Parts: sequence; C-alpha cells; structure tokens
Amino acid sequence: MHLDIYVYTSPLHTRFRGLTQRDGLLIRGPAGWGEASPFWDYDPQYSAAWLRAGIESATSQYPPAFRSKIPVNVTVPATSAQRARDIVLASTCTTAKVKVGEAGQSLAEDLSRVAAVREALGATGKIRVDVNGAWDVIQARDALLALNEAAGGLEYAEQPVSDVADLARLRKISPVPIAADESIRRAEDPMRVKELEAADIIVVKNQPLGGVSRAIDIAQQLQLPVVVSSALESSIGIRAGLAFAAALPELPYACGLATVQLLTADPVTDSLVPEAGVIQVRNVEPDYLPAPDPILASAWQERLARMWEYCDIDAHYTFHTDHYVK
Repeated sequence: MHLDIYVYTSPLHTRFRGLTQRDGLLIRGPAGWGEASPFWDYDPQYSAAWLRAGIESATSQYPPAFRSKIPVNVTVPATSAQRARDIVLASTCTTAKVKVGEAGQSLAEDLSRVAAVREALGATGKIRVDVNGAWDVIQARDALLALNEAAGGLEYAEQPVSDVADLARLRKISPVPIAADESIRRAEDPMRVKELEAADIIVVKNQPLGGVSRAIDIAQQLQLPVVVSSALESSIGIRAGLAFAAALPELPYACGLATVQLLTADPVTDSLVPEAGVIQVRNVEPDYLPAPDPILASAWQERLARMWEYCDIDAHYTFHTDHYVK
C-alpha cells in the first residue's frame, strides 16, 4: 500500500493554545484523505497515534452513521471580551466553548469574556468553559463558582484540573458538571476516569487516540456522555471527527468540531463549517496545497520518520515537498 504525504500550514485568526499558526500532514491513500497533526511539543511515540489516525482515514472506510448532521459549538479563544462577543455573533451556533485559565490572564478577564459570550448568545444559549488543566482543586472550585454566575449557568467545565484524582475530588464539590479531556487523550489508562468517577462527561478526540475506531472503542468502554472535539485540524481532520460523532448511537451534546473557522487558509475550499449550528457529514479533499517552507518541510519529514518507527503499518510513503493541485 502506498501513501502520498503533504505538509499543510495555515495562520490562525486569533492566538489559540498559544499558537499563531497550525500545520500538519495530509495523507492521501486508497480510501481518500486523512490528517496527522500532532502539536510540536508532543514526542514521537505519543505523536504516532496521530499518524495512525490519519492513515486509518486515508486507507479504510468510516463506520456506519446514525446521523448526517452534527450539532456543534462555537469555540471562543482566550481573547478580549469584545472579540469573544464578535466571534459568537458571527457564528450560527447556540452553544459556545470559552477558553479560560490562560497563562498570563486573570480570572477577571475570564469572567468578562464569559459574560460577553452570554450577552451574545442570549438567555437560551449554552456556555461551557475549557481550562486545559490550568488550576488546582481549590482554584477550580472558586473560579467555577464565579464563572457559573457570570455565565448565568454553565453547561460544564472541561478539564479544570490536570490530575484525574484531583478531577474526582473537584467533581464532589464543583458547582457545575465536570468533563474530562486530557484525562482521556493524554492518559496511560483512560479508564481511570470511570473508575474514580472523575467526570460527568468525556471529551474525546479521535486523532490523539489513534483513529475513529479506537475512539469509538474507548467511548463504549467509558459509558459516559461523549462530546466529540477537534484538535484544531483542517477540514480533512474534521471529516474524521464528524465520522466519529455520526457513528455514536447517542450524541446528547453539541460537538467541538467547528474549529476550521480559526484557520485563515483551510486546504479545502468548501470547508466543513457550521450552518445553523450544524455541520453536514460529507467527504472532502484538498483543492490546493502550496509548496511548504523548506525548513518546515524538513522538520515534518524528520518528524514523520520518527513517528513511523512507532507505527506497525504495512505501507510505504512518498513525502512531497512540491505544491499539490486537485
């Protein structure tokens, strides 16, 4: 089996997760396209799961779907209150996920951002916050009390603390439901979330887990309500997330798959973005990929070789450094 692998890159409209640019690998195989875009601070062994996910999408069919439209939330970066309001008003979503707990920002800034989102959504919209494990248990308890009030009620708080045992402690005293993200995708044993009763909801991203099939298996084992979320991917990666969400028998919450709008240069012209708060499940492929910067291309080529060492895959690939046109 042969794979063609290309580099894509896109600046971001707003700094997100400390990034101003997103880049990764797009993989073309016999079944279509897949994406492997582990963040640069991840080591080769952990990043190999992301590569396996991209190869799975490019080489096999997605599982049968229960639905053809996926409800999604708008994602609000750790930006100003005014910018947060504008992002929500420009979206078609009635649920917003707001980043809080950003390094260098204060709780007052978080409260202002969440209040602005509530104003933009109106009284019936739903707000969830994402902390990326930035707080300790006491900080989280106090901050969530304040944020819950500013929001007029939070749907849930995603990964307020980093340690799964602390997540379980916080859940007993938290004023809002708790969702686990990093405690699933970064954990040696995701089942600890269930064993410790550490979460009410699980946020599951298929790329870090090695693909849609593996993500479905973990969701079935954990037996908790699932929110399917993106890893800040292009439309190629979002397609896999949509397949995952579509294959779940129950989908009680809006999914975090409306992140292509954060990119300024999605490689797919007809991007997978929401209309009326949902994204249609459909196949996509890149229309044009410019030749990558030589330094970035070299870095990805080296990284790909190191990730490949941890993948037991019967395939070979061609790494392209020229441009691609559909």
